Amino acid sequence: MTDTEIRRMDVQERDYFQHLFGKHVSRGQVRYLRCAHLDIYEKNRRGCTVVDAVSNRKFFDCFSSAGCFNVGRRNPKIMETLSRALETYDLGTHAVLSEPKISFATKLASLCPGDLSRVVLCASGADAFAAAIKLAKGATGRNDVITMNKGYHGHDGFSLSANGKDYYKELFLPLMPGFHIVPFNDLDAVRRVASKKIAAILLEPVQGEGGIHVATQEYMDGLRKICDEHGIMLIFDEVQTGFGRTGTLWAMEHYGVIPDIMFTAKSIGGGLFPNAAMVYRDMDLLVGYVEENPLFHTSHAGGSDLGCIVSSAVLDFLVENKVWEHAADVGKRFREGLMEIWRENTDYVKEVRGLGLMIGIEYKYEFLGAIMAECLARQGVWAAYSANAPQVMRFQIPITVTKDEVEEILVRIRAAVRSMRWYVVPLLPMAQIPFIRMLLDNVKIQIATFNIIRDIEELVTRYLLRR
Repeated sequence: MTDTEIRRMDVQERDYFQHLFGKHVSRGQVRYLRCAHLDIYEKNRRGCTVVDAVSNRKFFDCFSSAGCFNVGRRNPKIMETLSRALETYDLGTHAVLSEPKISFATKLASLCPGDLSRVVLCASGADAFAAAIKLAKGATGRNDVITMNKGYHGHDGFSLSANGKDYYKELFLPLMPGFHIVPFNDLDAVRRVASKKIAAILLEPVQGEGGIHVATQEYMDGLRKICDEHGIMLIFDEVQTGFGRTGTLWAMEHYGVIPDIMFTAKSIGGGLFPNAAMVYRDMDLLVGYVEENPLFHTSHAGGSDLGCIVSSAVLDFLVENKVWEHAADVGKRFREGLMEIWRENTDYVKEVRGLGLMIGIEYKYEFLGAIMAECLARQGVWAAYSANAPQVMRFQIPITVTKDEVEEILVRIRAAVRSMRWYVVPLLPMAQIPFIRMLLDNVKIQIATFNIIRDIEELVTRYLLRR
């Protein structure tokens, strides 16, 4: 059944599917989505919109699955490429050379700044992160790594140890040793830890899950200098910031700073077929290590023939349409609109920040992020607050979004912010009491409360329908 043939689903069917998902996967996930009216069933996925199969309402996808849909939902050119590839190719054998692997690696290297020209094919962002850390440790012979508070790089192995929020890690201690977490944009904190024991300094140029915090020019220049002084590998995580999201093809281009290692994933798969890559500089230390240990990092799913064919088509689409220039242009207008909303609501909106179409609104209290997600969903906007900073609502619209669509999204966001007043008026005074504030910020209490509200709403709706 194609996407356009997905029929409308009634409430009873939805409830049954949610029962099955809860029984075999996770009831908690159903409750988490349901509390914010995000338990939708996507159909008619096009560009930056989807339609809920239950309510038949259109939603603007301002989450993009954390940046997977840079080239839009179901991009026709990428779909056509995958369809043609399926006539001839499968995943391929991971260790065997193939034209798709070679073509993608060559094309990717040609688009990376400076001498970032050596590619390791990977399966996911976390997998590419592991490749980057292994390369830095292996090549330098050192063990320790500096990462950033509120940074996010995945949920397994090395990446879990590097995450800058205890919430993800506390259930799985002990983790990998040697990871030092320091405040973002704080050079002095890095200098205090930097030494000949450090293999790498790792960061996102713009923190995604951390709340859309943008690195300063001084910070990036300083990190490069510290790494050069101590022989440390500078690693950029461009999983969410890469491929045009911030208004340049790579976020690093805003700073003119070249890392020693960079890794990327998510949108390189065009929202159709997952793929990832780690790219490193053509420098003797790194190249020599890989030449001596060519299988230091392998993945049966990474760099698959189908994935590389799709990723090559994504790169072609980005370059042919100069999508990063569109992201800069449209992103400027989107940010201006959000700034207008901020100025109208300074009593509870703290700040708007970001680059290109990677923008966040920060509220003055954590619990307002969850409320905003619920209010946005009611206005037909799919968005998510930052996992490492719940008070920040982040917007990562597909960067193919049109100017008219941006204006409509702004209208809906403004309406959502207005509706938040029903919550804010009684809750802000209560939030001044530390114990009440702690309860309001508690995610479990938020989920329980919004699910109760949802239960009441559905009971009232069913009663009115029977009448």
